[in-house]
Amino acid sequence: MSYVPQRIVSLQPSVTVTIDRLGMLSHVVACTKYCLDVCPALREQSTIIVADSWTAQSAQILTAKPDMVIASVPYQLEAVGEILKAGIPFLGFAPHSMNDVYADISHIAAILGVPDRGRRLIEEMQSETHHVGTLAQRAVQISGNRPRVYCEEWGKPLIQSQMWVAEMTAIAGGEFLGTPGAHTDENSVREQNPDVIIAAWCGAGDRVPLEKMISTRDWSNTNAARANRVFCINDEYLNTPGPTLISGLYALAAAIHPEAFPASMGLRRIEVSVGKSN
Repeated sequence: MSYVPQRIVSLQPSVTVTIDRLGMLSHVVACTKYCLDVCPALREQSTIIVADSWTAQSAQILTAKPDMVIASVPYQLEAVGEILKAGIPFLGFAPHSMNDVYADISHIAAILGVPDRGRRLIEEMQSETHHVGTLAQRAVQISGNRPRVYCEEWGKPLIQSQMWVAEMTAIAGGEFLGTPGAHTDENSVREQNPDVIIAAWCGAGDRVPLEKMISTRDWSNTNAARANRVFCINDEYLNTPGPTLISGLYALAAAIHPEAFPASMGLRRIEVSVGKSN
């Protein structure tokens, strides 16, 4: 029987929530403060809080006495150096696509000795994805409309959401504008004139000032703002490449095709009308 790590330090919520969905959360002895948002049960385990893979510190990692450190995007070079400096077996993921996310889940499940649970989790996610895709395609056919969607993961500077979000946008019946993961600017987005604007800022939860964002960027006359189709989606639903992406997919679908999908948890619309002409 292969060795199964018993004391894991998780440096990103995507890793932690995957371990949780695999029924192995008790193996996590240290995690980031952001992990508590996706796995509140960790608060009851006296879990040690450490910096994430962007600002990791070897001394903090060693305090937890782990036998494995697992991390995922985003990374910073200095933080990776600190992780390696700790001298603990280290597993690092860098997913780009939904297929990468499924592969990462499979690898984590295998390492934890529960490959069958990993397969079931992936199958459940794929089944939900197929369901959303079928409904969204039907909505596109009926309406003859595939809304153009601008989605950002950070606001200063403007950084567009990752490749897996672009894939999810297409599944949800939208057209992703721009280049996934790339920087952009206010003028470029204004010229693209999106039908739907979505902000999911890393580490911000649902605390994105939508009204201020539209007014200060001079986006009030975009199709999205004029139709009140400006949304915030919870950070962990789009920026955490793990099982929580399915909640993000439903939120995207509700924003893009509200005629076909009910209001979704984790989706907040701009609260006041902006840019409407008389």
